[in-house]
Amino acid sequence: MAKGSSKGWKIGLVTVVCLAAAAGGVGAASALPQAAPATAQAPVAAPTVPTASASATPTREFKPVDVGVTPTNGAEQVNPAAPVVVRATNGTLKSVTVTERKTGAVVGGQTSPDQATWTSTGELAFDTSYTVSYAALDAAGQEVRKTQTFNTVPASHEADAAVYPLNGQKVGVAQPIQITFSEPVLNKEAVENAIRITTTAGQVGAFHWYSDKMVRFRPESFWTANSTITIDMKLFGVDLGNGQIGNFNKTMTIPIGNKMVMVADSANHVADVFINDQPAQHFLVTMGDERFPSASGYLVLMDKQRTAHFVASSIGLAKDDPANYGELDVNYATRLTPSGEFIHQATDSAVAYIGELNLSHGCIGMNAEGAAWVFNNMGIGDVVQVINSVSESAAPTDGYGDWNIPWAAYPSR
Repeated sequence: MAKGSSKGWKIGLVTVVCLAAAAGGVGAASALPQAAPATAQAPVAAPTVPTASASATPTREFKPVDVGVTPTNGAEQVNPAAPVVVRATNGTLKSVTVTERKTGAVVGGQTSPDQATWTSTGELAFDTSYTVSYAALDAAGQEVRKTQTFNTVPASHEADAAVYPLNGQKVGVAQPIQITFSEPVLNKEAVENAIRITTTAGQVGAFHWYSDKMVRFRPESFWTANSTITIDMKLFGVDLGNGQIGNFNKTMTIPIGNKMVMVADSANHVADVFINDQPAQHFLVTMGDERFPSASGYLVLMDKQRTAHFVASSIGLAKDDPANYGELDVNYATRLTPSGEFIHQATDSAVAYIGELNLSHGCIGMNAEGAAWVFNNMGIGDVVQVINSVSESAAPTDGYGDWNIPWAAYPSR
């Protein structure tokens, strides 16, 4: 029994020690002299979620900056009125420079607030080569640089125009505005829209095209006396047609004088002058004979010569024609038509017939006092109305016969 009890005790002791060791206690481990000293264990870290390494992070993709330029590279016959535009897509503009290739002159311009668009503000010139240089950045800051060129409309396609009356020239109430172009105008409506003619009297008018190169403008009735006409022409860059481009802008003012109208009566051989519709002068005259009757209707004074030299052959008279007067000088000549009608001092041989008989080749002949008064007091743009003549009116382009065209028929292209 005793041996059995001791063995059982040992077995029990070992069991207790094992249980203690399994419990991990330091004291339990030291209870066994033959056991190695226990060491402290490091705390076990909590499990973590794996994270992507730097090399595994997706790279953000930037679209390349795309730059468009108008005019395109190498463009020819560019309208100088069209602006140069540089536009960046998927980026911004760092710099833009437009220069004349020959002189290096820089064309001004402005960049939009978002730095995406540059537009020229300076005027381009005709027949000139330009260089466009730009630098653009994409969203990542990568820079793109490029230089390109273009050429504007050559001199052969540059259209000019002359205006009459001249700027500041005072004229009478019957003077139409005449514009003569250096090149044919096919886009007449576009040209009309580029010309604005106004008056201090509030009159409106219309254009009448006599050819592809010449147009006139007049109101329905004479210009208002002592008013002012303003002509505002914005023809720079206007396409006249067939590649011809207008080359200027201009503003002009034309002062109008008193209303001076002479009514010349061919049948009764008299002429009366009215100033602002009030009677001012009465003259005896001789006018065109049966073969050369004075033109009917309205005639506008064109210019004046203190002494004019007349040549009969210039109006088609042969040497053996009884009406051929050869050559002679006349005084106080005020022109009515380019074809040769004037108001002038009658020749000595005709003076006796003034107020009695028509002897001229279409002119209005007066005595010296009458011709001098007209010469000194009437001027360009004043009007003569010929009545009771058997002749038709002069052609509208034989001087300024615009007033013989009914108003309803005047607007014309």
